[in-house]
Amino acid sequence: MKKSDRNEQPKKSLQLLGTSSALPQTPSRDILETFPNTHPARGYVIRVDTRDFSSLCPVTGQPDYAELVIEYVPAIKCVETKSLKYYLASFRNTPSFNEQIVNRILDDLVAVCEPRSMTVEGAFAARGGISLTVTASHEAPSKKSKK
Repeated sequence: MKKSDRNEQPKKSLQLLGTSSALPQTPSRDILETFPNTHPARGYVIRVDTRDFSSLCPVTGQPDYAELVIEYVPAIKCVETKSLKYYLASFRNTPSFNEQIVNRILDDLVAVCEPRSMTVEGAFAARGGISLTVTASHEAPSKKSKK
C-alpha cells in the first residue's frame, strides 16, 4: 500500500470529518468515530483538552461548566476529534451529575476505541463556592502469555 493510500483510507470511513452537520441533541457513543492507529506497537499518549464543556445540573437546571482532559494510550483505534467534539457538545442540554458525566464519557470512549489505558478528568467550575474535579481511569486487561 502506498503512503498516499494509507492517508486516504481513514477518510473513507469517517462521516463527520470534512462535512457540515448539526450538533447532536443528546449524548450517544454512536456519534464517536474512530480510525486505525498507524503505530499500534508504540505506546504513545494522546491528550485532548477542552475548556468549554457544559452540561446541566439535574437538580437546578443551571449550567455546569468544566475543563475536560482526556488522555489515552491507543491500541488499534484512535478517536476522531471532530466526532469527539460533537459528542462532548451533546452534553450541553443533558441534566446529569458531574460524576456521572465523567464516568459516562470514559465508558463510551473505551467502548469505541478500546485503548490500552485512558483517563478522563473533569474540572468543574465552582458553584456555591465549591469546585469539583472528577477523574476516572481505565486500564485494559493485560494479555497473559500462555505457558
